[in-house]
Amino acid sequence: MSRAVKMIIIASIVGALLAWAGSQTSTQWQGMPLFALCIGLAFVIQWIVYIPSYLKQTEHFFDLTGSLTYLSITAFVVLASEQLDVRGMILAAMVAIWAARLGSFLFMRISKDGSDSRFDEIKPNPVRFFAVWTMQGLWVSFTAGAAFAAILSANKLALGPLGMMGCALWLLGFGMEVIADYQKRVFRAEREKTGQRFIHTGLWAYSRHPNYFGEILLWIGVSLVALPVLSGWSYVTLLSPLFVILLLTRISGIPGLEKSADDRFSGDPLYEAYKAQTPVLIPRLTQPAYLKEAQG
Repeated sequence: MSRAVKMIIIASIVGALLAWAGSQTSTQWQGMPLFALCIGLAFVIQWIVYIPSYLKQTEHFFDLTGSLTYLSITAFVVLASEQLDVRGMILAAMVAIWAARLGSFLFMRISKDGSDSRFDEIKPNPVRFFAVWTMQGLWVSFTAGAAFAAILSANKLALGPLGMMGCALWLLGFGMEVIADYQKRVFRAEREKTGQRFIHTGLWAYSRHPNYFGEILLWIGVSLVALPVLSGWSYVTLLSPLFVILLLTRISGIPGLEKSADDRFSGDPLYEAYKAQTPVLIPRLTQPAYLKEAQG
């Protein structure tokens, strides 16, 4: 059995277990837990878009489909919720704002670049390409699972201090992600003019992946807002931040970017100083010495 087939089977099983666990506090629709329906939709949408994407051998709609899945399911959850309270509205807004911003950013980036090198070896293989789309279904399900479970929960409570703390963390994380992405876009646009080989200023001077740190923070914030109205097996949806951390630090995010940077810039004194003095993920609190020297 190939690795891609194993990924498809594991992702489908984990998605089914998540659907069952998150449905414990979910409201029903014609005898079916709405939460389970949402998880099913997250996968089905990916599988439908996979078909024309494979036939046309394009990854252009991959990230956009992920974001539209968040948005469409969030809209469905809001409309299906019998009593949408303040917590539910806040959670829906958190997911929708994040998805709309990230989706538009990634779609504009791939439209400008023309392709995404991550898919060069994957697209020709139908099973490997299908596995990637299936994993995106799991990504949507797990990351937003706590928010969807809380919005659909029959339990309704005041936001409280924990919810406010979650809102603050989400704002901090979202702000970091937006600023870091903006700084990188400006860097790429001005790279030839400035002669700067890699980004190492702004938030990127304090963390080598500040956008990823911001994303982790905002999903922790979502989980804190959702926590008070969850119970029983629906607590499993709170694994959302751990799933994001695992995905970004071990699977599809940081490892590939770090390897690519090492291949391109290893031996460059500035890069070696940057790598030695700047943490991979969690930002340092003070300005690194190499930057102080450059400014001095």
